[in-house]
Amino acid sequence: MAKQFGVDITSDDIVDTLAFFDSWDDRYKYIIDLGRELPPLADEHKKEDKLIRGCQSQVWLVSHEQDGKLYFDVDSDAFIVKGLLAIVMAAYNGKTADEILAFDIQAYFESIDLMRHLSPTRGSGLQAMVARIQQIATQIA
Repeated sequence: MAKQFGVDITSDDIVDTLAFFDSWDDRYKYIIDLGRELPPLADEHKKEDKLIRGCQSQVWLVSHEQDGKLYFDVDSDAFIVKGLLAIVMAAYNGKTADEILAFDIQAYFESIDLMRHLSPTRGSGLQAMVARIQQIATQIA
């Protein structure tokens, strides 16, 4: 069975693994590999209302609640963005709305030195993903 981000692969796992790499080239390769581990989103979910605005690439986000926890299905048409989605899913997927809202995502990004190594448009897109997830959590909390 595939490992689930946020449940089997946590934000701490991501921080620990990225710290192992010396170069950002290696970190980018790892991030892209993380994206390959995300299950593809079914085509019926790749609709206009599931697109995240503010992303350079196409990014789709579908959420559902189960047993008080939020789960997200995500996809993108860009490999590096899928990897960034995996990093975000490690932090948020399978958490309660309160846990999502309490999690310091900026400190997480800082701990892996992520924003400094993304183009401004990629960074804006990443923040748009985070904002959408936090908006969903706020509506449920």
